[in-house]
Amino acid sequence: MPCGTMQPSEAALNQSVQPSSVPDEPAGKSHWLVLALLAIGAVAVRFLCLGCKPFWFDECYSTELALIDWRNFLHLIWWREANMSLYYLLLRVWVHFGHSPSFIRSLSAILAAATLPAIYWLARLLYNRRVALLAAALFTFNAYDVRYAQEARSYALFVLLATLSSAFLVAWLRKPDQQLWRGYVLCSILAVYAHFYALLLIAAHWLAIRYVHPLIANALDESTRQKQLRRAWIFIAIAVLPLLIFVAKTGAGPIKWIRRPHLLDILALYQHLAGGISWFLLAIFAAACAWAAFPSGKKLWSRHQDWDVWRTQFLLLWLLFPVLLTVMLSFARPVFLARYMIFCLPAFVILAAAGLARLPQAWLLGSVWAAILLFCLQGVTFVYSRDFDDERDASGLATNFILDHTQPGDAILLHIASTRVPYEFSRSQRAGTNTASPAFHSQLGPEIVFPYHGPGLDYRDFTGKPTAELARNIAQTHPRVWVMLMDNGAPGKPDPTTSMLTDLLPQPLPRLRIWQFTRVEVRLYSK
Repeated sequence: MPCGTMQPSEAALNQSVQPSSVPDEPAGKSHWLVLALLAIGAVAVRFLCLGCKPFWFDECYSTELALIDWRNFLHLIWWREANMSLYYLLLRVWVHFGHSPSFIRSLSAILAAATLPAIYWLARLLYNRRVALLAAALFTFNAYDVRYAQEARSYALFVLLATLSSAFLVAWLRKPDQQLWRGYVLCSILAVYAHFYALLLIAAHWLAIRYVHPLIANALDESTRQKQLRRAWIFIAIAVLPLLIFVAKTGAGPIKWIRRPHLLDILALYQHLAGGISWFLLAIFAAACAWAAFPSGKKLWSRHQDWDVWRTQFLLLWLLFPVLLTVMLSFARPVFLARYMIFCLPAFVILAAAGLARLPQAWLLGSVWAAILLFCLQGVTFVYSRDFDDERDASGLATNFILDHTQPGDAILLHIASTRVPYEFSRSQRAGTNTASPAFHSQLGPEIVFPYHGPGLDYRDFTGKPTAELARNIAQTHPRVWVMLMDNGAPGKPDPTTSMLTDLLPQPLPRLRIWQFTRVEVRLYSK
């Protein structure tokens, strides 16, 4: 056979993995200019007002965990915080260059902005440049991504790695290459260490390949590619085995606080993934996704279809399967949480972009895009001062209040050990340094009597509750005792530790004053 002539089976394979319904057009200068402007916009909206909202418990936890020494860090990772361990490692490096809340959050903002080219690449692989540009535009002003791009947690990293994992898989399907295969394996492993729920994405990949894959039966190297995929999943399973052992060891304890979801919780998730606070935006996204899937018709429910059908199936599996599975599992043990599903966002914006690209008239696309942009900007403005959820506490305000009103000889008892984490972070901000620095004044504020295992945070300071004997001893040796309560039960139904402190401390310290902050209660017992 002459050099450069393609074998029939190889030609069929290449044809099966190329978009055919919407031809791609050469990218002109205007295309790249718009993409560059979108990239600038993505950075701008994620860095604007980066420090407007106060740090809350989870962000303080991330920061203090990144600041403690290696012995305590590794102990906590193995026994309590293996999830998001990759982010904690990155943050551990990041905090050496700055300790202000804005700087700490900037790591997430950078990771979120870096997701835009990844989404463009994936959409370009699945569809064409027009869809890729629309997907990048939808992502740029997505309020849900902006919300977690401005939080010192792993969610921005999670979305980035989930997008890259899917992009490497699609790229490898289109053009089998060892470097792309390695990229898929590496990004998938890193995604699991960024968040354990990335295993749901890999399961969606498996379903897309196993049941609706685009490899045609007479392709010469189909069996080889299937073996390579199995080998990839085996490598991923071996690499994440320590995390699986951690989950088996700890069980559902770390997420036992998650409540069972309702239908409105699921609808609210997709409303937020659409990028706004309005149900109208969700309706537009749903209509766009339905329009993208419409050409597939009944083929959408079958397997071994051409690439145009498979890419829709792939995105729908990514978008729906993780949510449906976690909701079903939640009937036995609640495991569904909206922000854990944020890795479904790239599939939503790409599928919606594919639907928008099918609109027949330019004026119609312009009108719909104007409405989307209006609702998205409304959502972005919203998240600069508030959240999609109601979980942000005022632990920083409560700590500053205590530090402002403390007197010599005062003691402070933190209701549960982990309450010391936001207390220490707020103290460090007050002192102008971090808790790992020798310049940090451990005696700033009342004497910490629980939890306390030394001037710096110890892994033992992250867990535990005070005993009745400790409470009695503190009340006998200090004229004034501050108590900081967080997550201490529903209103009118205090947890056992709160009840114990309420019963014991007034006996030697009868005077009581109470101040309420968002999700935090501060008490002062005195003689």
